[in-house]
Amino acid sequence: MDEAQFNAAAEAMLARIERALDGCESALDYEVKPGGVLELEFADGSKIIVNRHTAAREIWVAARSGGFHFKAEGDLWVDTRDGRELLAALSAMASQQAGQPVELR
Repeated sequence: MDEAQFNAAAEAMLARIERALDGCESALDYEVKPGGVLELEFADGSKIIVNRHTAAREIWVAARSGGFHFKAEGDLWVDTRDGRELLAALSAMASQQAGQPVELR
């Protein structure tokens, strides 16, 4: 995947996450920062940061539970360590930090 293909795929995934977050307003707030960075903030002040890392061709997530790297495999973005799909992993991280179920689809 070249840089242009990666950026298009990453932008599409970040937009998908943003649309999914629109239904979670009671559990968290989010803001889109310059450069395609999503910042999720929870009632306790904790944050999850989602951004693309062009050099590595990955989407990176920083959460209370750790740092995670996701690479494109077909239409999915999967964790480079355990193979979890990005939206499922992000739902679990957000649920943990929100203290209530958060499901991103």
